[in-house]
Amino acid sequence: MSGRPMPCSPAEIGSLFLFEKLAPEQLGRLCSEGRVELFDPGPVYAEGDPATCFYVMIEGTVVLSRRVGGEDVEVIRTSQSGVYSGAMQAYLGDRVPQVYNNSMRVTEPTRFFVLPADTFSSIMLEWFPMAVHLLEGLFFGSKNTQRTIGQRERLLALGTLSAGLTHELNNPAAAAVRATATLRERVAKMRHKLSVISSGPYDRERLADLIEIQERTAERVGKAPALSPLEASDREDALSDWMDDHDIPEGWRLAPTFVQAGLDVDWLEQVAAAVDEDMLPAAIGWLNYTVETELLMDEIEDSTTRISHLVDAAKQYSQLDRAPYQVADVHELLDSTLLMLSGKIGPTIKVVKDYDRALPRIPAYPAELNQVWTNLIDNAVAAMNDTGGDGTLTVRTARRNDHLVVEFGDTGPGIAPEIRNRIFDPFFTTKPVGQGTGLGLDISWRIVVNKHRGSIEVDSEPGDTRFRVLLPLTAAEPETPPEEETA
Repeated sequence: MSGRPMPCSPAEIGSLFLFEKLAPEQLGRLCSEGRVELFDPGPVYAEGDPATCFYVMIEGTVVLSRRVGGEDVEVIRTSQSGVYSGAMQAYLGDRVPQVYNNSMRVTEPTRFFVLPADTFSSIMLEWFPMAVHLLEGLFFGSKNTQRTIGQRERLLALGTLSAGLTHELNNPAAAAVRATATLRERVAKMRHKLSVISSGPYDRERLADLIEIQERTAERVGKAPALSPLEASDREDALSDWMDDHDIPEGWRLAPTFVQAGLDVDWLEQVAAAVDEDMLPAAIGWLNYTVETELLMDEIEDSTTRISHLVDAAKQYSQLDRAPYQVADVHELLDSTLLMLSGKIGPTIKVVKDYDRALPRIPAYPAELNQVWTNLIDNAVAAMNDTGGDGTLTVRTARRNDHLVVEFGDTGPGIAPEIRNRIFDPFFTTKPVGQGTGLGLDISWRIVVNKHRGSIEVDSEPGDTRFRVLLPLTAAEPETPPEEETA
């Protein structure tokens, strides 16, 4: 949008703080190559449009805003003479995208001194070559520093996740190894017991009955009911007494295994009725090995299934085999992140999931949202660890109008009011030296706001801190805007 041309006075331009040190001939050049324009209330330029001009306000009121979640959010409102915005990085040329990084409007008739972007770039390079080199170094150096430390932040998170995943995988893997070794031993004993039985004075029919009992026993193991400790103890006593009455050696040792398999006195009576009295001890011993092998195979199956679930969670978390941008189930992402971080969370912190399962899948960058969840959960856990390591982490999902809300609540000490406005600043951290980069929340903000057009809210008081991530339910694939410019 163009304003109405107005006379340009070198003296007036020289009164603006940007130009107050310039020589008269320089001020004259500014007026000859730039212009003064009067804008009526309304927009001056829009975020994302090509940055064609550099604006310095002479008088009036200017408002700068950014698009967040499909809405314009006001970031600056000022009437201070001399504030500037627009093509502020024109001197960097095509090394950065030359677009407006915010929207500007005026709320009353406002005069600007306006320089075309090409003119602004030429004057900067000609009049302030050393300053331009310093600004270039600052700009690209800052970008490189943020990129490097951002990579370190991701590596630290990866290290935390790797440690947690290793811990979680170790338990079922060790259980499977132990069960396999024990299974090998039990199978060897079962072969030996079968050899003893088969070489005894038993006819084919009785051996067939024993095999049929073995099959029914194996089936019962898979259907064993869950018993309370008192019920299990009573059943063990009953089984032990029955085996003592029938001269079964070490009945007290066999009873717990039979109870775990869901066997009872009625089942033992069926076994006794199917075999001769002299065969009963050998049959019970052989069936004990059958029960033990079935239980061990169940344990191996449970352990390997747990490992498989952990590997699936790792794939879900990393999104390595999926498109960067896709329609995703936020609950799957949250569950995979919580599982990956379970080692870091530890046993003393209670995790409460309060999910609205009716929420739809949303278009998103899942791997990057997992990074946001990781940062917010890690901060919550660290806060609770600072107060003794106990607490509750609540992960809640809900709908707010056309946004999906993911809330992380912790019972830590809270965020001090004096630093609350700084927590999203790059490199700001309250963690000890070497334990935090200060980029976790900055990266999270960029992912949520810039890449997803969402927003992050924070409420905090001692014992109740809540970070809420708001994500649009529907959105076209966004583009990451360049760095923000402010007046």
